[in-house]
Amino acid sequence: MRTPWLERVWTGLLWGLMTLFVVNIGLMIASVATNSFARRWLGTWLPEGYTTNWYTAAWREFQLGDVLWVTIEVVFAVVFLALLVGVPAAYTLARRNFVGKRLLMLLFLLPLMVPPITYGIPMATVLYKVQLAGTIWGVILANLIPAAPFVILVMTPFIEQIDPNLESAARVFGANTGRMFLHILVPLLAPGILAASLLVLVRTIALFELTFLTAGSDSQTLVVALYYAVFAAGVRAPQSVDAMAMVYMAVTLVWLLIALRFVNPTQLVSRVKEHPQGAM
Repeated sequence: MRTPWLERVWTGLLWGLMTLFVVNIGLMIASVATNSFARRWLGTWLPEGYTTNWYTAAWREFQLGDVLWVTIEVVFAVVFLALLVGVPAAYTLARRNFVGKRLLMLLFLLPLMVPPITYGIPMATVLYKVQLAGTIWGVILANLIPAAPFVILVMTPFIEQIDPNLESAARVFGANTGRMFLHILVPLLAPGILAASLLVLVRTIALFELTFLTAGSDSQTLVVALYYAVFAAGVRAPQSVDAMAMVYMAVTLVWLLIALRFVNPTQLVSRVKEHPQGAM
């Protein structure tokens, strides 16, 4: 058994490390945010003045209007298609037992378990051969590969919580599979569908590797455009690059906060089952 003073030291060390991590991240973000508003900042604690002109300059220089529109198109297309594929697949895995079910689940989860760059390069090669890479459809397809399994992973616990007797009762009253799914399951699965939609949306906005490998000059999402702004050839004002970084961070953070508002993380990693207590 550990002595009280050792426990206090361990607790203090953990709090100190967490505080150091949070402060370090906060200072880095504050530095980028301050520089995005700075007129000139060289060798001093604070800039010589502040301006918002760097945001308008970044909007024009990096064509953020077009980039944001492409990002919106990609994100909402990926969310829609991932739900269209993932929800029925999750229902099948939650309700049916068949030979090879575990192998199929493993295949669905592989894109989430391995780094995207591992399968991203072969996938991009195939997309270039069929002339989809460099187009917005290629970007959507590339982002759909990890998004659909993610929907399956999120939706399966929600489906398992629904009593199968409700589906049986609907079939007794004459509902076919489509009507039962639309009028019974979809309303009950609304929280799970909302959770999966928001999490896939945030994930797609932040997914860099697959989008970078398949995007063209007119199909770049915000994260890829930010990468090119930092590392592409040419001279760019660091303040305008930092302004673009703040736009990207603000967009991602807003959607992440919305997702956390509606999503209970414990439902994504555990099965919630109610066991009726009958008389002994």
